[in-house]
Amino acid sequence: MRVTGFLRRQRRRQRGAAAVEMAIIAPVAFLLLIGIIEFSLVFFTTLVMQYAVREGARYAVTGRADQSPGERLNSVVAVIRNQSLGYYDSICTPLSVNGTVSSSGNAATVLGAPGDIVVLRVDCTWKLATPIVAAVFPNGVYKFAVAATMQNEQFYQ
Repeated sequence: MRVTGFLRRQRRRQRGAAAVEMAIIAPVAFLLLIGIIEFSLVFFTTLVMQYAVREGARYAVTGRADQSPGERLNSVVAVIRNQSLGYYDSICTPLSVNGTVSSSGNAATVLGAPGDIVVLRVDCTWKLATPIVAAVFPNGVYKFAVAATMQNEQFYQ
């Protein structure tokens, strides 16, 4: 009987131990999980924008002789918008073509002539939601640039 009395007392002392352990571990585990999700979103966004700019560059180098230069530039931006899953308008600055921002450049020369090298670049800013992950980046913002370089096809003007 003495042994069972000892075991009962020990069992009583253990009640609530799991709740205390969970209270200590849960915040760390949730923070780690949220951090993994945040970093995943950052890398996903970078890859989506890289894909969108590459598709825009593929479209740009075809020349599209049936369009005026201004329409051609607008079509390239439209392709990037369509491929970016909506991120282009919310996180990106205007498209830069060969170092010239598309909104300020002359549309007739910005995309180049047949055989020219075309560089499309988009600068993006992603605001981080998690304070601890945001502390890793300057001002809590992840800034990145995506670019694609291709040579224009020998299209007819």
